[in-house]
Amino acid sequence: MKSLSIAVLAAGVALAALGPAQAAAKGEAFLKKAIGGDLAEVQMGKLAQEKGSSDAVRSFGQTLVTDHSKAQQQATETAQSLGVTAPSAPPKKAQGEKAKLSKLSGKAFDRAFIDHMVQDHKEDIAAYTREAKLKADGKVAELASESLPTLRKHLQLAQSMQKDMKAKK
Repeated sequence: MKSLSIAVLAAGVALAALGPAQAAAKGEAFLKKAIGGDLAEVQMGKLAQEKGSSDAVRSFGQTLVTDHSKAQQQATETAQSLGVTAPSAPPKKAQGEKAKLSKLSGKAFDRAFIDHMVQDHKEDIAAYTREAKLKADGKVAELASESLPTLRKHLQLAQSMQKDMKAKK
């Protein structure tokens, strides 16, 4: 009976230890994705500054470069403090989106860019909101929570421009 109790206790300890390890792995994955996303947004912002046909799109591109450069720096510092190796390039999917958009010009570029920004920021807000609720992730959850107002501002700007573009069709 005593050996069974010890086995149950050991199993309980092992399961308890697994929880924080899984949380840390999720936090690490989120950080890497966030940093890659910030790198992608900076590139997309630069593309908008180069190819945008309207002042609004070019200005939004500058906003993306400024805000996501700052966010990328903060996320990288958080990653370093946790011993996580930060990615140095955007994810392949983002690189593909940039390649598609870079083939467009004029109003076609503006519309496709803004449509992409609306969808991308909706996805980002959902991911950051989920991460912010994971208090076990500590610094990572805090970073996600602090990033949400900027992401929401970007979404609102993109949606406003999207609405204006549809009205001018």
